[in-house]
Amino acid sequence: MSWGTELWDQFDNLEKHTQWGIDVLEKYIKFVKERTEIELSYAKQLRNLSKKYQPKKNSKEEEEYRYTSTKAFLATLNEMNDYAGQHEVISENMTSLITGELTRYVQELKQERKSHFHDGRKAQQHIETCWKQLEASKRRFERDCKEADRAQQYFEKMDADINVTKADVEKARQQAQLRHQMAEDSKAEYCSTLQKFNSEQHDHYYTHIPNIFQKIQEMEERRIVRIGESMKTFADVDRQVIPIIGKCLDEITKAAESIDHKNDSQMVIEAFKSGFEPPGDVDFEDFTQPMKRTVSESSLSNSRGDGKSEPKFGGKSKGKLWPFIKKNKLMSLLTSPHQPPPPPPASASPSAVPNGPQSPKQQKEPLSHRFNEFMTSKPKIHCFRSLKRGGAGPEDFSNLPPEQRRKKLQQKVDELNKDIQKEMDQRDALTKMKDVYIKNPQMGDPASVDHRLAELGQNIEKLRLEVQKFEGWLAEVEGRLPMRTEQARRQSGLYEAQNTSAVNSCAQDRESSPDGSYTEEQSQETEMKVPATDFDDEFDDEEPLPTIGTCKALYTFEGQNEGTISVAEGEMLYVIEEDKGDGWTRIRRNEDEEGYVPTSYVEVYLDKNAKDVYKSLQKISE
Repeated sequence: MSWGTELWDQFDNLEKHTQWGIDVLEKYIKFVKERTEIELSYAKQLRNLSKKYQPKKNSKEEEEYRYTSTKAFLATLNEMNDYAGQHEVISENMTSLITGELTRYVQELKQERKSHFHDGRKAQQHIETCWKQLEASKRRFERDCKEADRAQQYFEKMDADINVTKADVEKARQQAQLRHQMAEDSKAEYCSTLQKFNSEQHDHYYTHIPNIFQKIQEMEERRIVRIGESMKTFADVDRQVIPIIGKCLDEITKAAESIDHKNDSQMVIEAFKSGFEPPGDVDFEDFTQPMKRTVSESSLSNSRGDGKSEPKFGGKSKGKLWPFIKKNKLMSLLTSPHQPPPPPPASASPSAVPNGPQSPKQQKEPLSHRFNEFMTSKPKIHCFRSLKRGGAGPEDFSNLPPEQRRKKLQQKVDELNKDIQKEMDQRDALTKMKDVYIKNPQMGDPASVDHRLAELGQNIEKLRLEVQKFEGWLAEVEGRLPMRTEQARRQSGLYEAQNTSAVNSCAQDRESSPDGSYTEEQSQETEMKVPATDFDDEFDDEEPLPTIGTCKALYTFEGQNEGTISVAEGEMLYVIEEDKGDGWTRIRRNEDEEGYVPTSYVEVYLDKNAKDVYKSLQKISE
């Protein structure tokens, strides 16, 4: 099967077919190039996706990745990054092994095709020239033969005519002979040209054209083989990265299988357990009988006059009650002082104040008021906003619940031990350097490192003192906490006893204050502090209460208690919450300063429209 013998007369069709083959090859190159671009784009999108969901350094998200589920997710993100890298490898290999190679091959193929078809056209032109020569020789022989016949007929006519002279007959005879000779010469030339043409034509169709077409056939077959090899390479490039991609997927599966829901649940306990006990039952208060309410250690309210302590609960129980209180109400409860306001300077007692409330000892407080007092019975903390803005907590983390405090102290001890180890490593390195300098003085002065060694010794000593201090606090906390079992289950009896005594001590100090407020001289061990949790973030973005009027200070008031604000006589302020019957009015000086003042100390000018809107909003919020 040869194009030279089978397609000897299809020169033009072969030229079109080979050009179509080159077009197909170029189309395949374009296809592979677009595939590489897709792979690069896909890899880039995968990397961006992995980067987008990576935890930010030194952020809260990074702390959340200690759980097994989030660790598995982080491993998935890392594997997806490697997965994207394999697609980049696919793109690079396809570009180098297919696109680049085929592009060079196409240029070579075009040059080879051009050369072969140039030879074919040259052979065709040569055979056409031979054919034209044969046709010319044939026409000349035909013309000479006709001229010889006419000359012979004229001679015979002249010879038969008796009226023609002998000279004319002789002349006609010579002319006929000349024409006959010319015809013979033309015949010989025609025969020679014909033989030459037949030889050239035979060589053209059986030698030259088959050779040229055979080369064109081989060129086309090489093109077909090359595009097949490229397609095979196309598949091999993908197949080479499949094991690595499979490993990435296996790692993702392994990470998913490593998720331990029990472990995550235990970590949540360790992260948020406060160590406090939930509050006890609330006693029934019978308001139908004019008798004094019973007092119970687990009750939320105690009579102020019986001298018994009022228990206050830790942050854990308070956290359970927060979800049931609206934000604005909670902020009001956390900031409102729950003791009678002082009388104005001109009045002898609070009862003499026209707007002043009755003393709590003269009437019973409803359960809701006592519940509000329970919610706000934390010394030195008047709202979450002030807690947030107060900066860093105490050094011993005494503002945290016991369990969280223990964890923070242990973490601090570990950090200090690491710092000590770093300093000791530096000291050891400098000591070795000093020894080298002593042995080889030309390398350096041994005294040059003494100052640094002294600094490192001082730093190590300071860090050790810090470790001892934090270890002391840690031992104190661990001594108060119940025994820790292997399952991290704690019996809270010991701590509850200590917590109750501390709470009772705080309550007694409160009752012993002349004005019924908390005393500020509580010891660090007996203070009950609210941990700064993420819950107070919800209040940071809370919109301020609307202004419902203005007021003028009639007297100077020194706000020394939590939740109150100091005002000067004659000062104009904004009213944001009117007196609810407890003798206090909530005012605002600016965006950051607001609090309560005795209603009898100010003259209030309420805006009727704003007041109505405020009441409507309160009803809606309730």
